Amino acid sequence: MVTVEKIDTNSKAQVRRFISIPFQFYTDTPQWVPPIRIDIQDMLNKKKHPFYQHSEADFFIAVRDGKDVGRIAALENKSYNNYHHKKTLNFYFFETEDDLETTQALLDRAIEWGHERGLDTIVGPKGLGPFDGYGILEMGFEHRQMMTMMNYNHSYVPKMLEQLGFEKEVDFISNYLDLNTFILPERIHRIAERVKKRGSLEVKKFKSRKELMPWTAKVGQVYNQSFVNNWEYFPLTDDELDFHIKNVLSVVDHKLAKVIVHEGDPVGFLLAFPDISEAIQRSKGLLFPFGLVDMLIEMKRTNWVALNGMGIMPEYTGRGGNAIMYSEMEKTVKEEGFNFKHADLTQVAETAVEMRSDLINLGGKPYKNHRVYRKKI
Repeated sequence: MVTVEKIDTNSKAQVRRFISIPFQFYTDTPQWVPPIRIDIQDMLNKKKHPFYQHSEADFFIAVRDGKDVGRIAALENKSYNNYHHKKTLNFYFFETEDDLETTQALLDRAIEWGHERGLDTIVGPKGLGPFDGYGILEMGFEHRQMMTMMNYNHSYVPKMLEQLGFEKEVDFISNYLDLNTFILPERIHRIAERVKKRGSLEVKKFKSRKELMPWTAKVGQVYNQSFVNNWEYFPLTDDELDFHIKNVLSVVDHKLAKVIVHEGDPVGFLLAFPDISEAIQRSKGLLFPFGLVDMLIEMKRTNWVALNGMGIMPEYTGRGGNAIMYSEMEKTVKEEGFNFKHADLTQVAETAVEMRSDLINLGGKPYKNHRVYRKKI
């Protein structure tokens, strides 16, 4: 018999127990990359993470015969629900053994939590913020997870969700670029140069991390205005922007960060991340004592790069902004001092029709799909 226990997030032992659960399912899975454990601790810390200033979440573990066999988080993002006039329950951190009883027990407990709060639809996986990665892997099981920016799971997980009546909400497609053969059409570079010569848009590059960091708040505000038409959008608070953008920029190399500027104000951004998956796998998600050093070395050694931060305010897409962004994308992945041969254009929602079309026209090949599921409760 399976029982489901709510953990006490103030207990370090219970938080460690929650974090450790997926390790038993993926020990022999070379495509899986463990989470950075301290990042998950922060997400469960209700005194630290800004999500809890306006919303709530609880975390549950499934137990069978004294053994932990699954986990789930139940979240009510009140900012999202208020903005979209919905009553949505999100689930996240979803891991389960290959057993329908365990899967149903976890989801039933999350749904019970949602009913207690008057919610009427369960959607997920969807985390506490926009950089947590969306969905259940539904295509591309043979490919390694791109760092911790997206989830990895076994193929039985989506099958069990569908057995339990879950349906597709939206797909997030990741595209692959072979940088050995990737050449951006020259006309895009010409358009980008014409726009820059007119002086309407410029590209801000950074000589050091110290120069980059003061731009964190500005990039956050651009994010808040760039994705208003996206399915997952909700306006982030200043504290959330500060928390998420600082976390992101703390791991990006300053050479791979660029900001598109109009009359001195940022209107777009491009962030690329060297893939340090192998180092994270070696450290099992631990930064200390040697994990962090190994990750810093891997940043220069890896031949994979993730393009997981591109955005421009909608009013500038038709004014040459997209051409500049794609032109700078090619320059970024070929940045001197790196050895990138492969690029992952990470998790573009199928609802972002124009960007998906652009990426395919540029040579991107869909190779992973993460599906967000929903069910009326």
